[in-house]
Amino acid sequence: MIEKVKKNILLSIAATGAIYLGLSIYADYAKVIGALEKFSWALFPVLLLLSFSNYLARFSKWHYYLKLLKIEISVLDSMMVFMSGLIMSVTPGKMGELLKSYLVKQIKGVSISRTAPIIFAERITDFLSLVLISILGSFSYHIGEVVSISIAVFFTFLVILVGKRHWMFSIFKLFEKSKFLKKHIENIHRGYESAFEMLSIIPLLKMIAISLISWFFECFGYYIILRNFKIDVNLLWASFNYAFGTIVGAVTMLPGGLGATEFSLTSMVVNLGYDKNLAVASTFLIRIVTLWFAVFVGIISVILYQKRFGKINTEQQ
Repeated sequence: MIEKVKKNILLSIAATGAIYLGLSIYADYAKVIGALEKFSWALFPVLLLLSFSNYLARFSKWHYYLKLLKIEISVLDSMMVFMSGLIMSVTPGKMGELLKSYLVKQIKGVSISRTAPIIFAERITDFLSLVLISILGSFSYHIGEVVSISIAVFFTFLVILVGKRHWMFSIFKLFEKSKFLKKHIENIHRGYESAFEMLSIIPLLKMIAISLISWFFECFGYYIILRNFKIDVNLLWASFNYAFGTIVGAVTMLPGGLGATEFSLTSMVVNLGYDKNLAVASTFLIRIVTLWFAVFVGIISVILYQKRFGKINTEQQ
């Protein structure tokens, strides 16, 4: 398992290197380096702290969902599981964070089908909060309105669908016609019941609110970076660009949104009339202190987890 994760991370690092090489050629390598040299690196710990605050806020969602599903686990162990899941930030749509369900299974013996919907609920509430930021920015700056509204409609439909038991049970009956799905129908029902409880109106609104707070930390970090490069934008524009770029990367289902998010962030700054080297440098920095810092925190957490609980086993059902 860990060897496979290492391989995926190394491939993602290679892909990132290729992407930033391309961006540096698109701009001017020497000028990008020059811009980075002028950056106030004393701010770097502040940016990492803001990103870590994002992880802590998102952890509070994870632990809330565990409590909602009446899964008893200590806060320390729960945090270790959540932070270990960050190693999967470079998987498509972060769905590799299903690892967290395997870790809870290993610690508490809780079935994976019961906790896997937590990852689904986390992604739904993350997307809805990012879409809210994106819609506000889209209509303020008249950019990407159709994309923002379309994604909002899609995820709203998903939430409504999960809330309609009779619709879902009709779909499950169709599943039973498949020999493969029929074998797993009990787990599918168990997973649905968890999702239904987590996406009911009160938990949904609470977790969207926490998601807004959590993503604000990284949006604010991006704002600090842009202002440090003398890019004259306000917090709303910075939040919009970061949220929109994150959404674009996620919907492509590329690992960590690599390429798509970078292109979106860079092009939006260039479209404001700023030099390409500043756009590339700011994109490089925000991705280091968000995506790659998350992977680093995940690596440390996995090491600590394995020292405490032993080798991770993903063969369990």
